[in-house]
Amino acid sequence: MTMAIWLTKDSKVIVQGMTGSEGSKHTRRMLKAGTNIVGGVNPRKAGTTVSFAEGEAGKHSDGTEVPVFATVADAMAATGANVSVIFVPPAHTKAAVIDAIDAGIELAVVITEGVPVHDSASFWAYNVAKGGQTRIIGPNCPGIASPGASNAGIIPADITGSGRIGLVSKSGTLTYQMMFELSDIGFSTCVGIGGDPVIGTTHIDALAAFQEDPETDAIVMIGEIGGDAEERAAEFIKANVTKPVVGYIAGFTAPPGKTMGHAGAIISGSSGTAEAKKTALEAAGVKVGKTPSETARLMREIMGR
Repeated sequence: MTMAIWLTKDSKVIVQGMTGSEGSKHTRRMLKAGTNIVGGVNPRKAGTTVSFAEGEAGKHSDGTEVPVFATVADAMAATGANVSVIFVPPAHTKAAVIDAIDAGIELAVVITEGVPVHDSASFWAYNVAKGGQTRIIGPNCPGIASPGASNAGIIPADITGSGRIGLVSKSGTLTYQMMFELSDIGFSTCVGIGGDPVIGTTHIDALAAFQEDPETDAIVMIGEIGGDAEERAAEFIKANVTKPVVGYIAGFTAPPGKTMGHAGAIISGSSGTAEAKKTALEAAGVKVGKTPSETARLMREIMGR
């Protein structure tokens, strides 16, 4: 049986914001990928159903009627859902995440971009205060995909197959590129953690899970300039990870003091630079590529391909 971290073929997924344009578009895409979507959440449309059959072919979309619930708790009680994917506008994201936390869902994947940092800090603190029973991925992330099993978020389902590499990345587009470059080897799970200053799941969380997963043989970690998350991950790898890790840091050419793309990607002095992160990772035994393609080549060598 193929294992995966956090998201498996048995995961029952609901979509908060399923009836909106982004939510419905990606619900249709996730269904097509084989994700077991059991409901949506929209307090104003509770009691209705949404049909995802129109214009779709394949066993997962013929006549798929997905019920809409008022709250995450209602959806969980009716369906046994254990994963929520959140496509809610930034102003309402905090309330949506708190709804998921209050219901005690195992995994909440927050796709929304532009969530105020104060709101992210607030719902994360709320989760910790409630005992941290909900794993939050994001916000501003592409989600999580266990190829061939389930897909929760916006990661394309057809760019890679299942395999034995684990991937954790701050960048969505670099997640997709690495999945494509190593598609012939395949992945156990790919996790896009997002690049905001305050996020739920970290590199370290994913590294720990991949280290424990018997179906993951090696790990790709993609970071970027700004903050010290990658340096902390390097310390964790040194102390706790025995599986081979290859890394890539986006932003080698970024000018100091300028925010680059992601809100968290800002460097000051030598702190947070790509070179400093590369040095820290290499000191922990991680092979670091200068480009995504070089990073993929390093992984190919490890996997004997």
